[in-house]
Amino acid sequence: MSSLLAEVAAVTGLPAAAVQPTGSPGLGGPLAVDDLVTGAVAAQLHAARLLAGGDGPVRPDGRLRLDGPHVGLAVRSERYARLAGRPVGMGFAPLSRFWRTADGWLRLHGNYPHHRAAAASVLGSEEVDAVAAAAARWRAEELESAVVAAGGAAAAVRTPEEWAGSPQGRAVAGLPLLGLNRVVDGPARRPELHGLRVLDLTRVIAGPVATRVLASHGADVLRVDGPRQPDLREGLLDTGVGKRHVVLDLADAGDRGTVEELLASADVVVQGYRPGALDAFGLDPASLAARHPHLVVVRLSAWGLRGPWAGRRGFDSLVQAATGIATVSGAPEEPGVLPAQALDHATGYLAAATVLAALARQRDEGGGWYGELSLAQTAHWLLAAPRTASVPGPSVDPGPYLQTLDSPDGPVTVVAPPGSPRWTAAAVLPPAAHPAWRSRSGAG
Repeated sequence: MSSLLAEVAAVTGLPAAAVQPTGSPGLGGPLAVDDLVTGAVAAQLHAARLLAGGDGPVRPDGRLRLDGPHVGLAVRSERYARLAGRPVGMGFAPLSRFWRTADGWLRLHGNYPHHRAAAASVLGSEEVDAVAAAAARWRAEELESAVVAAGGAAAAVRTPEEWAGSPQGRAVAGLPLLGLNRVVDGPARRPELHGLRVLDLTRVIAGPVATRVLASHGADVLRVDGPRQPDLREGLLDTGVGKRHVVLDLADAGDRGTVEELLASADVVVQGYRPGALDAFGLDPASLAARHPHLVVVRLSAWGLRGPWAGRRGFDSLVQAATGIATVSGAPEEPGVLPAQALDHATGYLAAATVLAALARQRDEGGGWYGELSLAQTAHWLLAAPRTASVPGPSVDPGPYLQTLDSPDGPVTVVAPPGSPRWTAAAVLPPAAHPAWRSRSGAG
């Protein structure tokens, strides 16, 4: 954990955090996943404390307090989300699994209908037995290429050495854990953390976790989704807690104008779409900096913004497969997985830390700031960290760490944020919210 916090400090320019966790997240496994998630959560708590002028959960000796078991539950939050007592967290569809190929293994992601359709166009079916038979006739990397070319999401299972020797592996190895730079001049700004205006242009888990964390600190988070290929609504009860969600069509001139009005008075933009997907609408970081130089913009991706896979679709499970994590976590006869979607969650917490660090720097130095992270960069850190193999910890009673919030559809139960204030509202889903910021005095 200390090495992760030192790297975050070196990139962000903030002093390194001193942390004293109580207990362990208890995830276990052959990789330092407990250190990864603890360090990521601690990084954003530390940055929030600095931004707020020193307030926060600290011990008498000045060290940051952090409940390890709470962290372990938070990075598996989808397992505990309930609507009126019924589980609603995102799981995996039948096609989202490892498939044996002629020369190894491949991981598919089929949670979204368009990705399932793309895989079926290559494999001839969405039926599990038929897919298994078809996959067995392909070489893993050839099947990966075919599914990706069809618009789907897949990754051949590689060893860490194979990934390190690949063009994308070499590109990612040249990147830091995260990046943060002042990209345009401007006066110093001092937006308060409570009422901070965050435009959320993210999907799935990592980006929504980042903005969910900012909401826990009191930010007014407005998430904008398009009318096509929406995220799974019930999953948003977990990843969207504390936020308001609206639907706007960036291809529509009127809706695009609404987004521009929101940007003019926003403080932060967090992006989690595939690189290039927002460029046609003038929402790439360079265009945003030119039109709105006051903004802090942080962008997350799956594979990083360098290398031949920069624009490729990706998810936590696929990054684990491609980078060698699945090999290290598995057995000789079959690949395995991390005990949580730790790349997603850790990258999300690190993205929140990047936002908060940029705001702290902006107070002193002014200007507009740009940060970038990726699941593959987080995976690179995890694979390079000293191996601290451990068994999973004992089961933790989640009850003390849960909170229940009212919603129009019934009570929503979620894991409370570790270390930061509890959320004050459940996810407000379309069409209940409006695309407008709250007044600064009324945010919360």
